[in-house]
Amino acid sequence: MLLTILYIVGITAEAMTGALAAGKRHMDWFGVMLVASATAIGGGTVRDILLGHYPLNWIANPQYLLITCLAGLATTWIAPLVVRFHKVFVILDALGLIVFSILGCRVAMNMGQPVIICLVAAVVTGVFGGLLRDLICRRTPLVLHKELYASVAFIAAGLYMAQLHFGISENIAIGVTLVTGFLLRLAAIRFSWQLPVFRIDEPADKPKEEAKS
Repeated sequence: MLLTILYIVGITAEAMTGALAAGKRHMDWFGVMLVASATAIGGGTVRDILLGHYPLNWIANPQYLLITCLAGLATTWIAPLVVRFHKVFVILDALGLIVFSILGCRVAMNMGQPVIICLVAAVVTGVFGGLLRDLICRRTPLVLHKELYASVAFIAAGLYMAQLHFGISENIAIGVTLVTGFLLRLAAIRFSWQLPVFRIDEPADKPKEEAKS
């Protein structure tokens, strides 16, 4: 029940941040709803397709699609308020990331998938919504060059599975994972923790030689 409530809070917050991204690209209301929904439930959709888990989560629960569309449209009316309380949405995004990761991991586990696939499912669920948002809005995906994000999803899923493996009750495992993953994500934002960056600088163009007379 707690995860369901947090999931709804998470997809609402993600949908609103997606709507803001659409607004910066001057999209119409359909574009706003598309980007909002892709951001909020796109990760779970990609996960379900990859795992062959049907019906898709938002098809089995169409209320989630309705929530994301309405949240996107609401953002067009209260955008200044959303921007003003940006830090609140950063916190909700951090919480949503862990919730999505746990749910993605659970889907794969219930299907009997091996550990590595469960971890990948968690990362896909937590990260691919943001990837889809940035690709649709034609910008470099933030999760690939900002503070630890996908790594937090991976660590949270690993912690969750490890607790279950050692016989800890699921409710305790969920609580510990939520708190630990949430604090790790906030710490990554606060201290700008990043993975090592791979950089190749383009050589400067050499001046063309003057044509010989």
